[in-house]
Parts: sequence; C-alpha cells; structure tokens
Amino acid sequence: MNVDFESELWLWEARKTESWVFVSLPVGASDVIRERTEGLRRGFGSVRVKASIGTSHWMTSIFPGGGEGAYVLPVKKAVRQAQKLDVGDVATVSVELIL
Repeated sequence: MNVDFESELWLWEARKTESWVFVSLPVGASDVIRERTEGLRRGFGSVRVKASIGTSHWMTSIFPGGGEGAYVLPVKKAVRQAQKLDVGDVATVSVELIL
C-alpha cells in the first residue's frame, strides 16, 4: 500500500529541545493502514515503511498519535536539510507499507 500526501512539518511539543519533527498522514489513510496491519504492528503500534520526500528516500516507522487517529512520520534532520524544509513548511510525502 502506498500513500501520497502533502502535510505540514511540525515539532513534537514534548521534545522541543531534541528537534523531533513529524508530518501527519491523512486520517482516512491511517484508518486503512490500521485495518491492514492488525496483528502486524510493532512496539508503540508502529508500522515499518519506506518514506520519500523529494529526492530523499529512507526506511523508518510510522506511529499512531497524530490527532484524530492519524499516524505520524518522523522526518529526520538529514532529510529536512537535503530538501530545504523546516517546521511549518508543507512537504509532498510518499509512504509505502512494509508488511
């Protein structure tokens, strides 16, 4: 399953000093992911994915907790720097589930 979407980068309020930056997946897609990964989720309800923003591609996990039932994708500093993105910018994101 692939999910392509646009989302604003946001800073995790609980860890402001550590610069944890995320994008939220669409709620509808998150609901489908939740259904498809029942029994396959890992720690904290995470799901393994291949993620892409611009020319950056990486393997990571998405996590529940983006409000209204959305999964969230962490966007590491190297990706933000390579794509010239900062908190508040809107990114075009692609996520592919690894099942």
